[in-house]
Amino acid sequence: MSTPDARQQWKAWREERTETVAAPYGPLALTGTYWLADASGSRIPAVPGIWAEAEDGEALLLTAIAADGLTVDGRPLEGQVRLTPDSSPATARLAHDGRKLVVMRREGLWAVRVFDPGSARRRAFAGIDAFDYDERWVLPGRFRSYERERTVAVENADGRERGLDLAGELAFVIGGEEHTLLVSAEADGSLWAVFADATSGTSGFAFRFLKPPPPEADGTVTVDFNRAVLPPCAFADHFICPFPPPGNRLPVAVEAGERNPLTH
Repeated sequence: MSTPDARQQWKAWREERTETVAAPYGPLALTGTYWLADASGSRIPAVPGIWAEAEDGEALLLTAIAADGLTVDGRPLEGQVRLTPDSSPATARLAHDGRKLVVMRREGLWAVRVFDPGSARRRAFAGIDAFDYDERWVLPGRFRSYERERTVAVENADGRERGLDLAGELAFVIGGEEHTLLVSAEADGSLWAVFADATSGTSGFAFRFLKPPPPEADGTVTVDFNRAVLPPCAFADHFICPFPPPGNRLPVAVEAGERNPLTH
């Protein structure tokens, strides 16, 4: 039996998670990721203006006229502006007709993402299906760090292969047998794993993300699969989520955490 506090905390987390996904500029609002390298000339589909990479390679240059209807920092854009990568839609400088235009850079390539609060996916969203909370999926784990970070090539949701940085392995026991996941480390010290299991592609989405807290000094860390989440590409087709790296497909059914988006 789970403790009331743990279950209530999980319920509160679930509510916050659903609100984040359903936010006006959350993942459901993404309607396109447009790579400058794929653009025809200096035009990007669905986005006004003339785009070019700056000579120093550290920014995008956008040239627009008033009729394009673009705003930068809330003011109409007429002329040229230098744009560096945005950390999120919430902080994006560029907007057009209620949409946020997010500048991003991956492995030296530039792109613009369009977040539209009126997207079909957001209008159809009815919540996130998840397994019931089960304290048996709150496991003691141990983080074994690599001496130096490693990079492995993995396929991404857009069909391209990209490097995934790995900081070490996360070990835990399920049904008396030890399993490990290759994990990355976030700036705040928390861990991040892309994994699949026996529910993936059957009763649940093809893969999920797991984000354990920072390990203790001795490497111990709590592995709570109740908080396994769907990747952004489960909510919109234009994200470039990495697939699980080799070794991150658990042979057991992890019946905990999020399963699939729900629609009307």
